[in-house]
Amino acid sequence: MTNTPVWMLDDLVNLPGVRHAVVFSADGLMQAHSAGITRDAADTFAAAATGLQSLSRAAAPFSADSPNALWRQTLVEFDSGYLIAVAAGPGSYLVVSCTSEADLEMILFRVHHHVGRLGQEMTSPPRNGAPIHS
Repeated sequence: MTNTPVWMLDDLVNLPGVRHAVVFSADGLMQAHSAGITRDAADTFAAAATGLQSLSRAAAPFSADSPNALWRQTLVEFDSGYLIAVAAGPGSYLVVSCTSEADLEMILFRVHHHVGRLGQEMTSPPRNGAPIHS
C-alpha cells in the first residue's frame, strides 16, 4: 500500500453519488481502497481500471496535434453510473465509481483537489525498472 491516506478515499465516497474509490499502480496493483468495497473487489476494480488508463494514455495523441499529448483523466459512462480515472502521481492512479445521478462536476473538482494536494503521497515507484507513465 502507498502512503495514500485512506481518509481521502473515504472523503470521496462520502460525496453524494460516489460508490467506491481505489488507488492503483500502473501495472494494476491495488494500493488503497475506500471503505465499503472488499479487498477482492478493489483488486478487480484496479486491474480493470489499469486497462482504462493504459488505453487512454495510448489514445491521447489522437486528441492533439502533438504525439506527446499527456492523458489527464478518463470518464466512462454506463447505464448505472460512471467511472472516473485520473493520474494521481508518478506511476499511481485513482479510479472513482459513481451512480448515474452523481454530480460529476463537483466530484471531479474534489478528485482533482485531493490529487493535487496529495499527489506526492500517491506516488508508486515502478517495480523492477518498469517505465513510469503520467
